[in-house]
Amino acid sequence: MQITLLLVASVQGDSLTILQAPEYVSFQKGDWPISGEKIPDMVALTMGFSVQEDLSWPGLRAGPLFQRPRANVLVVVRGVDSLALPESVASYPLENPVPFTLDSVAETVHTLFAEDTPVVLQLAPSEERLYMLGKANAVFEDLPVTLQQIRARLSQDGSVLASLPLNSLSRNAEADLLFLSEVQVLHDITALLQRHRHLAKDHSPDLYSLELSGLEELGRRYGQDSSQYQDATAILANVLQKFGEDLFGLYGDSAVVEVVTVKNFEVPHTRKSRSILESKQISNPGSPYNLAYKYNFEYAVIFNIVLWLMIILALAVIVISYNLWNMDPGYDSIIYRMTNQKIRLD
Repeated sequence: MQITLLLVASVQGDSLTILQAPEYVSFQKGDWPISGEKIPDMVALTMGFSVQEDLSWPGLRAGPLFQRPRANVLVVVRGVDSLALPESVASYPLENPVPFTLDSVAETVHTLFAEDTPVVLQLAPSEERLYMLGKANAVFEDLPVTLQQIRARLSQDGSVLASLPLNSLSRNAEADLLFLSEVQVLHDITALLQRHRHLAKDHSPDLYSLELSGLEELGRRYGQDSSQYQDATAILANVLQKFGEDLFGLYGDSAVVEVVTVKNFEVPHTRKSRSILESKQISNPGSPYNLAYKYNFEYAVIFNIVLWLMIILALAVIVISYNLWNMDPGYDSIIYRMTNQKIRLD
């Protein structure tokens, strides 16, 4: 039986918290800061994948080559710089909190385990952004994605509203419903995985990436000193703790669960941020889920091959055409040369 080391830790400031990890994925205690842009590399290394640049970060030690976790779950919580997560493996300061994605890790999983169809789920409920790959299309086909679907789910049987202590939170306010919708999504993901336990027993690793911004919206609406914000922070901390424990148990104590808390992402000056409640229109009207197109990381290689092959063929045609135009049939062509000799013999 695998044993997980549980330590009491308090999260202060933007941070990366390792909520759950098997003993063979060794995270060292310390205050070593990690840059936001390096988190995808850290996730890739925990899953046993190689990265383009070495991660010079002492928080993660090299583990066994042939023993890797079956899943990696990354939850990004926006709008909060502190969460009370008492049962965690380790916590590290997060510096340079720039927006990041796990697209490179998802592409690696899909490339290396294409025949095994692993579960890859990337979800941001507030932005109605969803990306599913492999078996996730079958497992999470009933997962509510749009805000309208999630809010309808809150009124159905098995909703989290029946079990959560709402306190000052309202069931009618837009900002409150956005936060509760994200909590409902976490609950439904766990429920669907419990229904498909066989996914945790295959040989392909699974990847989950979730981005929650309900607290950020509550802070904008009520302020961070409000009772609504404080109650929501306590609820989310308890929900994430249980969410990590449930997924860790479903994968047989062989999963890494990370929580990133970010007060504000450092975005480029050319990008204008807005609240999700300002508009109910999605950016891609042709798709109800606002799906992004799939980017192929071999595009640059294929482009260069096609480009230089066309240039070489064009130069070859020019050189051949020039030589044919300036060719002397009597001396350069063996056909005319043989014809001339035969005429002379006759």
